[in-house]
Amino acid sequence: MAITAAMVKELRERTGAGMMECKKALTEVDGDMDAAIEHMRKTGLAKADKKAGRVAAEGKIEIAFSDDGKKAAIVEVNCETDFVGGGDEFGGFAANVAKAILENEPADVDAINELEIEGGTVDHVRRELIAKIGENIGVRRFQVVNAAGKLTHYSHGARIGVLVDVEGGDEELGRDLAMHIAAVKPQFVSADDVPADVLAKEKEILIAQSQDSGKPADIIEKMVEGRLRKHLAEITLVGQPFVKDPDMTVEKLLASKSAKVAGFVRYEVGEGIEKKEENFRDEVMAQAQSAK
Repeated sequence: MAITAAMVKELRERTGAGMMECKKALTEVDGDMDAAIEHMRKTGLAKADKKAGRVAAEGKIEIAFSDDGKKAAIVEVNCETDFVGGGDEFGGFAANVAKAILENEPADVDAINELEIEGGTVDHVRRELIAKIGENIGVRRFQVVNAAGKLTHYSHGARIGVLVDVEGGDEELGRDLAMHIAAVKPQFVSADDVPADVLAKEKEILIAQSQDSGKPADIIEKMVEGRLRKHLAEITLVGQPFVKDPDMTVEKLLASKSAKVAGFVRYEVGEGIEKKEENFRDEVMAQAQSAK
């Protein structure tokens, strides 16, 4: 059967695939539209599996809230390029995943794969999206927060997402704290939340740095204690200077509002992922060679 332009156009509209891929699929099944769609799905999913090893360090942070605002889910969903990360299809998938996590509170990332979203399980929809878009896509991490106080969020574009649980204060305070956390990146709420092994390791490093000072042991101990206090102030939310008023610490800001932070989550797209750096010219040449 002759494959017409109208047939290719219809298959493109139904699958979202490229023109040449649609024409090839129709040719292989002698123009049978439904068979072409099935063929493309099968071959596409097979290709999706091959893309699983590719680095996906772009994407977006998505947040979903319960109707009463007392519970929220934050999730990082990754792809390979910021172009895809800003697309509607990828964004819709991330939003559906966040809602499914909020409703089901899965035990871990692997359990997310079996959750139901529009079109099937998360894993099935993810693989179909990989086949269609042509990039590796994955759900990297998530957290569900049940508020002790009031949940506030802040999103800096799609790349940084913050959830903060504040007891007391007002809406403006919650918003300011979320923006501060996004900008300054505290690791813990207060010194009481810093694990003992983290403290011990930092103290060990500070002692080693002070050994060559030639000062007596008691002086070194005081130096180390001072530097450790400074380090704790830098990595804890309450110890940091408030981003909108550096003359005031966050601890003093909270005291002035009779409030406290029960907890927070800060996610940034791709943090901690080792990205593969490629020369653009070499990348284009490699694609040209593969096309041959």
